[in-house]
Amino acid sequence: MIANVLVMIRKRSRTAIGAALLGCGVMTPHTALAAADCPNPNALGTSRTLVVDPMEHPRIGTMQYPETLPLADHEVVLTFDDGPLPKYSNQVLATLASQCVKATFFTIGSQARFNPEGVRKLIAAGHTVGTHSQNHPLTMNKMPLERVKQEVDDGIASTLAALNGDRSKLAPFFRIPGLMRAEIPEAYLASQGIQVWSADFPADDWRHISPQRVYDLAIQRIEAKRKGILLLHDIQPRTVAALPRILNTLRERGYRIVHVVPATADRPATPTEPQQWFMRPPTETVAITRWPKIPNFVFTATRTLPAPVFADLDWRDADILDHAQRARVAAPVRTLWPQPQLTQLAAVSTLPIPAADVFRVPEALDLTLLAARSAASRRLAQRAVVPAAGAPRAQAISARQARHPRQAAHQPPVSGHGRVHAAPMRVAPPAANNASVHVARRTPRAEASAASKRVPD
Repeated sequence: MIANVLVMIRKRSRTAIGAALLGCGVMTPHTALAAADCPNPNALGTSRTLVVDPMEHPRIGTMQYPETLPLADHEVVLTFDDGPLPKYSNQVLATLASQCVKATFFTIGSQARFNPEGVRKLIAAGHTVGTHSQNHPLTMNKMPLERVKQEVDDGIASTLAALNGDRSKLAPFFRIPGLMRAEIPEAYLASQGIQVWSADFPADDWRHISPQRVYDLAIQRIEAKRKGILLLHDIQPRTVAALPRILNTLRERGYRIVHVVPATADRPATPTEPQQWFMRPPTETVAITRWPKIPNFVFTATRTLPAPVFADLDWRDADILDHAQRARVAAPVRTLWPQPQLTQLAAVSTLPIPAADVFRVPEALDLTLLAARSAASRRLAQRAVVPAAGAPRAQAISARQARHPRQAAHQPPVSGHGRVHAAPMRVAPPAANNASVHVARRTPRAEASAASKRVPD
């Protein structure tokens, strides 16, 4: 009797634990087996496998799209582009294997044709393989439909050829080269049931930077969002050098690696809620106390920000504001842009487009004052005393500075042995009806040119 009760308790416990793990999407049998087989007890490992349906979520990655993968806090998906290139791809594979980590690779068709064994190594190691076009053009956003189809289809065909035509080994995942998104390639890929992957943070490892910089950017950007898709390249030596440190730091800081695979007839998609596909839930708002910094790699055409009103701008020209106060009304209140308590909605919201009246100059600012000040400056320059021929160099420089006060700070030091590189001039007697001093030029052409440029009083 007691033995039967113990058996029932054990069965119920195993059932409850299995249901909890499945509901949370923490681990699948495939992942559990991989973790058990990992020879490194201190490895980062792969925490779970996420199954996605490309038809339900055709575009992911917050660098360009509203949705991203449904990850929990401190979960990261590793992706690598542009391979396989044996010299470096094999080293990336060895690093991932030492940490028992699974990733997603986006192969280039031409690379797959030259290195078919490299593609087969990815599959043999248990990684996910998607495609990245045939020739990696950086103009897919400008291509007509026929060119787009050729790049996409040829890249798939070349990768399939390396896999002996086995479509079950190739994921319907695609990353547009250079992330040069456009409606034509996105629409074609969606019509083929292929999911477009952007990313949530890059490490800029395609640039000519040091491995230390690659490491710094990867960790800083992961820490800023705390979850998401990391974009790397398995053809770069700097990536090979930085990857071990990146993985070790992720392990030390409590991050977990998620492996992504496509849904199939016998492998349904992982159950998720709609809000999980956003970096932040649509109902969540974030208070912004300063103007947000936009990363260098963000395509600004896909982002909108609130339009400022005049009261939000911090005007620094004291003369204009003083004139406005004296002549008409009090100066506008100076505040930071945007307002300190501005609240920005999640990525699914569309923020307002600037209205035309936002950029209208208020009546408090009389712009004719600027023109008057400019004319006065020119008249002062006309009245400047010019040294006569043979004057010392220091006097010539001083007169030049009087004519061009803004260039005074950039004049070279005066040498006692230097020469004045200017045409000799003499002082003409002042006009009878004016106190200004006019300069007599050496040639009629120069004098005529000066007369045409003279500003009347």
